[in-house]
Amino acid sequence: MKDLALANAGKFIDPDLTAKGEPRATVSLTAPKTLWFNTGTLCNIACLNCYIESSPSNDRLVYITADEVTDYLDQIEERRWPISEIAFTGGEPFMNPEMIEMAARSLARGYEVLILTNAMRPMMRRKMQEGLIELNAAYPGKLTLRISVDHYEAALHDAERGIGAFEKTLTGMKWLRDQGIRMAVAGRSIMAHSEAESRSGYAAFFARYDFDINAQDPAMTVLFPEMDETVEVPEFTTACWGILNKSPDALMCASSRMVVKRRGAERPSVLACTLLPYTPEFELGNTLEEAEGAVALNHPHCAKFCVLGGASCSA
Repeated sequence: MKDLALANAGKFIDPDLTAKGEPRATVSLTAPKTLWFNTGTLCNIACLNCYIESSPSNDRLVYITADEVTDYLDQIEERRWPISEIAFTGGEPFMNPEMIEMAARSLARGYEVLILTNAMRPMMRRKMQEGLIELNAAYPGKLTLRISVDHYEAALHDAERGIGAFEKTLTGMKWLRDQGIRMAVAGRSIMAHSEAESRSGYAAFFARYDFDINAQDPAMTVLFPEMDETVEVPEFTTACWGILNKSPDALMCASSRMVVKRRGAERPSVLACTLLPYTPEFELGNTLEEAEGAVALNHPHCAKFCVLGGASCSA
C-alpha cells in the first residue's frame, strides 16, 4: 500500500493553491449548528483504525472541564451563533469524570446534547448511570447517545475493537434501552457491499434487541466512510463546487467547530474539524470569534470523507 507521501505527493501543501496552481476551495462558517467538545483522547480500548488514536495511554488531548465548557457556552451567546446542538466526543467521553456535569450545563442552556460512546464499562459505572437517568428525566427528548457499532455482527465488530467488545457494547445498549434513553448508532461503510445491505443488517440487529433506532435514517444510523490517508485523493478547487453540483454549505466545517485541550496548554483551542485534531493548520485560535473564518480544504480527509464521502459527524 502506498504511504501518504507517495499517494498525495505535492498535494495539500499550500492553503490557497492546489498542486496545479488553481485556487483551493474553502468553506465559510455560514450557519453554526453544532459545537463539539473533545473530552480527552483517553479511552478504555484501542481500536484498530481509530482516527484520533485514542487508547488507555493517549492523553495528547487532556480532559476538558465543565467550567471550560461553560466558557464556550457563554461565547456562543456572546457571538449569537445559532447553535442547536452540543456534542461530546473522545476518546471515550465517559472516561472524563465531569462528563455528566458538562452535559447537564449544556442541557440547562436549552441545547440538545449528543454524546459519542462505545457504551462499555466507563458508561456503565454507577455515577454515570445515575447521571444519565437524571438528565434524561429532567430533559426528555434532548439527550442522545450515539453508540459505536462498527458492524452488526460480533466477529467483524470485534476485529476492530477487540475480542468481547461487541457483547460489552450490547450490554450497555440494552441498559440504555431499558432506561428509555435515546440511542443512535455509528457504523462503518466498508463493512458491507452496499449501503442498502448495511442498513438492512442494522435494521435486523435493532429489531432483534428491540432497539428504537431507525436504520434508514442517516442521522440515527450514521455510516462513516473510511479515512485512509494512504489513498490518493483529488484536491478541490473553487470550480469543483459547480462541477460536482455540491454546495460548501453542506460540509461539516460550514456548521460546526470543535474545542480541544492539548496536553500542557493553558486553555482550550478551537479547531475547524472533528477529524483533524493533530493538524496545526486546522487550529483556528482559542475563541469562537477567532474560529469564524473560512477553512481551506487542504487535507485528504476534506476530499475523501466530507466532499466525496458526503459524511458528517452531526445529525
